[in-house]
Amino acid sequence: MTSVRTVSSILLLLLVECAARPFYPLPSRRNDRSKQPLQTFRPYNIAHRGSSGEFPEETASAYKRAIEEGADFIETDILASKDGILICFHDLTLDATTDIAQHKKFESRKRTYEVQGKNITGYFTIDFTLEELKSLRVNQRSPFRDQQYNGKFSIIIFEDFISIALGAPRVVGIYPEIKNPVFINQHVKWPIGKKFEDKFVDTLKKYGYKGTYLSKQWLKQPAFIQSFAPTSLIYISHLTDLPKILLIDDATTPTQDTNQSYWEITSNSYFDFIKDYVVGIGPWKDSIVPASNNYLQTPTDLVTRSHAYNLQVHPFTCRNENVFLHFNFSQDPYNEYEYWIKKIGVDGLFTDFTGSLHHYQEWTNPFSMGEESASKLLDKIAYMISKFRNSYN
Repeated sequence: MTSVRTVSSILLLLLVECAARPFYPLPSRRNDRSKQPLQTFRPYNIAHRGSSGEFPEETASAYKRAIEEGADFIETDILASKDGILICFHDLTLDATTDIAQHKKFESRKRTYEVQGKNITGYFTIDFTLEELKSLRVNQRSPFRDQQYNGKFSIIIFEDFISIALGAPRVVGIYPEIKNPVFINQHVKWPIGKKFEDKFVDTLKKYGYKGTYLSKQWLKQPAFIQSFAPTSLIYISHLTDLPKILLIDDATTPTQDTNQSYWEITSNSYFDFIKDYVVGIGPWKDSIVPASNNYLQTPTDLVTRSHAYNLQVHPFTCRNENVFLHFNFSQDPYNEYEYWIKKIGVDGLFTDFTGSLHHYQEWTNPFSMGEESASKLLDKIAYMISKFRNSYN
């Protein structure tokens, strides 16, 4: 059977498309031409903070395991240190997922800041230099998950994360979130008036990430940029043509920068506006299909309306443990994947268990089927070329 890689190579020759590869200052990078391409024929498998169901979230090991398990994209949250270095970390505070409490020398760093109208107390990343953050160790967030890796991994920076993706043996996309940009811009300052968003995009550009969705450039180094802050995404749209995803929280949480309600940002008029800046939305699952007493209710029309505006839908987050599974799925995560992909028709899924989603997709819509479709496309193109040549003989 003709492989997707072979098909892609022949198509490039047929179309006489040539382009110089961007330079990546990474000694571990591989030749892109030898890599299996990103699959685009089925919903994306998005590794939520890496394989965070198995390893402490946002660590190098979590991302490497996700790649081993078949992730299409590895997802991360980007924050900043006191000295302006972009790091991969979810919470504004270090308390929940690091051993900060064991470092007595940092006791005086506990602070209280206002975050989206609420006072939060803890050890904030913005009050620590990168060197200090690197001295901490990351722990598993959930007590019912494997604790054996606690204290073994350090916080990584955005560039480490990118290096992991580019060093993968196949094309693996990245899905970074610009996290709490309002708060970060208030408390971290960069030279010559640069903003958090500028540093974020500068890093992506440094490593060659560019191109509109499904463009040749994008397929070489796929990336989605995500944020809960609409103004941040609009600002970034003037800096890069990479595709963007507007994250949408539950119905009680307004946007963190514009204070717009859930109902406003999911209205048809808002979709008509935001579609010029984003290619999709990333809503919380229960905002698509509400739940009552842990049973799913009638689905909303959110996916249907989003698709009507040509917006993809990538809901978050699928988790294997029974505590997260609605009773409708009989405690079976594969039933949940089946529901969201087959019945609701989403375009991608965030999951803490990348391997489970990959197994489900390989059983129901294997990569070999994508290869077969590509082979048929090649045959069709060859037939058209033959027909074109014969018309001039």
